[in-house]
Amino acid sequence: MTVCIDNSQPPLIIESGEHFSIVARNYLDHHFQNWEKQLLPTKAKKLKRASGKMTSIGTTIKEIIIPHRKGNIRLKPEFVGLGDAHIQGILLGTDYQRMYGIEIYNSKDRHITIGKKNEKKLSLDIYKISSQDPPEKLLNEFREGKVSTTLTSKQKISLLKMLRKKRPAFAMA
Repeated sequence: MTVCIDNSQPPLIIESGEHFSIVARNYLDHHFQNWEKQLLPTKAKKLKRASGKMTSIGTTIKEIIIPHRKGNIRLKPEFVGLGDAHIQGILLGTDYQRMYGIEIYNSKDRHITIGKKNEKKLSLDIYKISSQDPPEKLLNEFREGKVSTTLTSKQKISLLKMLRKKRPAFAMA
């Protein structure tokens, strides 16, 4: 889902498996001026992921505007900035999902509700992927992933294409 933050339109990833809301340093570098001056100390004691620890650079507060035909929805979450994350956009964790009453529903159509009374429904945009990307670009995109050395290059490319196609199911895939 695309949202508005400080005159930019980053994709918003709603992640049910991540407690903290996260933004990557490289994303901050490209989309927000003077973001270093707005950093606050991180409240999180330990940040981990499957491949090891995450490096926190601080916390930033950003107002998110979610466009909706019945009126825009404004959220003001704290994002933990990560120096070594590779997230294309911002990740809204369960901390603010609970606070704002955000729930994800997978029925005939995929949508989310915001608010305790289910009064506003939004359709999720599906992450559209170009199948024309060269294999080198695909391999570079997943460079930190641990892929079995027993797979052939063709098998690796096939696996990575499938993971990329199913990307909305993963936070940091």
